[in-house]
Amino acid sequence: MESPHEHQQAQLFSRIINNVEKLNEAIVMLNGMLQDTNTKNMNTEIVAQMWKNYQSNVQFHLEATDSLKEPK
Repeated sequence: MESPHEHQQAQLFSRIINNVEKLNEAIVMLNGMLQDTNTKNMNTEIVAQMWKNYQSNVQFHLEATDSLKEPK
């Protein structure tokens, strides 16, 4: 004869497995969205790095040519 506790545990395990499967699907979807977002942000990151390099080069040039002046 099957124990009532075994039946209850089997039901709980079934619910846990079902919830873990749903969670896994949600995480896979989230990872895909994050990857898409990272890909789209790559251009912004490249432009920011280019701007930083440009700003550094301008600063160096102004200091080297003694053209750097205090803002008014």
